[in-house]
Amino acid sequence: MNGLERVLTALRLKEPDRVPHFERVAKKVINAIMPGASHEDFVERMDLDGLRFIDRTNSWKYEVIDSSGMVKRDQWGGVVRYSGEDNPIPVEPAVNSEKELDKYKLPDPDEEWRYDYLRQLVKRFKGERAIIVGVTDVFALGRENFLGFNGYLMGMLKNPAYIERVNELLLGYQLRYMKNCKDAGADIFWINGDWAVTEKPMVSYELTRRFLVPPLQKMVAFAHELGIPCIKHTDGNIMPICELILDTGIDGLHPIDPMAGMDIGEAKRSFGHRVCLCGNVSCAFSLVSGTEEEVREETREVIRKAGKGGGLICMSSNSIHSGVKPQNYLAMLKAIRDYGTYPLEDHFDNLISPGESR
Repeated sequence: MNGLERVLTALRLKEPDRVPHFERVAKKVINAIMPGASHEDFVERMDLDGLRFIDRTNSWKYEVIDSSGMVKRDQWGGVVRYSGEDNPIPVEPAVNSEKELDKYKLPDPDEEWRYDYLRQLVKRFKGERAIIVGVTDVFALGRENFLGFNGYLMGMLKNPAYIERVNELLLGYQLRYMKNCKDAGADIFWINGDWAVTEKPMVSYELTRRFLVPPLQKMVAFAHELGIPCIKHTDGNIMPICELILDTGIDGLHPIDPMAGMDIGEAKRSFGHRVCLCGNVSCAFSLVSGTEEEVREETREVIRKAGKGGGLICMSSNSIHSGVKPQNYLAMLKAIRDYGTYPLEDHFDNLISPGESR
């Protein structure tokens, strides 16, 4: 199998020839492993099964608004601040009132330049490696870029019609963007946006059901109409709202957050028959501060717990961010290759190292 076939097979809850793997990898880690390499060259050299990306640089055209060059206005009109990480930090929302919303004009998702980078990836990888396009869900977009955290959350409580109006506006843009990405050659949608923190969901079950679920459900249904599977990313303890998320029809769930006490083995038993599990080697602990052997053992345990029967994409618990030790990522990658060949039972029996328990 090639990378695309591997990932799609796992998303269909079947066994590929080996457990698939892809990651969003920080430039710092790429440079440490392959100095000066592009993300695309890194994916090819490491033989990753897919390429996950959000094309911020080439398709968002940030407007610089301060002398440092680090504070910018994004395409939605909000202000963000860049640091050494790949993701910007929201500073000011795009819209502060209903009056501003009345006059607001969405960016144009049909502008051709937005898809230039995606087309480059399609030309290089189409049919061989999964091309995974990041799309932000309406809740994350609304609270981070559009209304701000307080504006969105208080709106849910005090002015629900306002939030529903915002949701509809943002959803319309995202659906059009998804259609254009599909036409340009995307294979999979990665729907970003946390719904929980470490301890619990960000909002109540009822608010999740009313405001968060319907837009996600529409995004997933639309993607399926286009013939494209969806992976939903959310950090945090999602167990109180897990059924709501699964009922949207997602094909994959990432990362089964170990920092939030979620165990991928329990997830496999509880709902691994409904959704592909994507995760969950810790990028908060082992990949950052552990030894290579500890990373290898944790990766092995993820595969042992969740790989049987297929339906697993072995990944980190968020991304390979700039704090990850490059050698630890390489150890994780090697462990996936060593322990992830199907049938797993036979392969595990043959790969018990001296000192490891059966």
